[in-house]
Amino acid sequence: MTFVELMALGCTFVEFIDQDQDINREKTIEIYEGIELEEELVDKIKMINRPIYILAFAEIWCPDCMINVPALQKMREINSNIDIRILPREGYEEYLSDYKIAGKVKIPTFIILDEQYKKLGAFIETPKTLRDLVTKGNQVEIIVAKRKYRKGEYVKDTIKEILNMMRK
Repeated sequence: MTFVELMALGCTFVEFIDQDQDINREKTIEIYEGIELEEELVDKIKMINRPIYILAFAEIWCPDCMINVPALQKMREINSNIDIRILPREGYEEYLSDYKIAGKVKIPTFIILDEQYKKLGAFIETPKTLRDLVTKGNQVEIIVAKRKYRKGEYVKDTIKEILNMMRK
């Protein structure tokens, strides 16, 4: 299947969160409603002046998806040139084989595509800033960083990382 065909099969953010009527939905909405961006970052998102497609592989029960999928929706809300479609990992693993980490398919995986559906980049599981901290930090720094991440305090890093791919 092509990226165009996969995008056509995907659901919207609202359809994604409606897959759960309990705590997963509530946490995802809480993260989404808590995203506050500086004017400078909002302006950079608004500057995307061409269609950008994001094919997201995510599951509503996944803690990393609850944190990072709302970042996509916030970007979409700011700039209608950004189109997002979400597919589950299950049943689509073959399309994720190029994005494995340590031999495993990770979610969320966001594939950023230009107006011709050519890949600009991929965001996998967590923002690079958090991964770097976990790799280089001491145990206390790692615990603190992960707690902040779970509260949504790294969402801006996710947005900045995706925005950098979009601007290629």
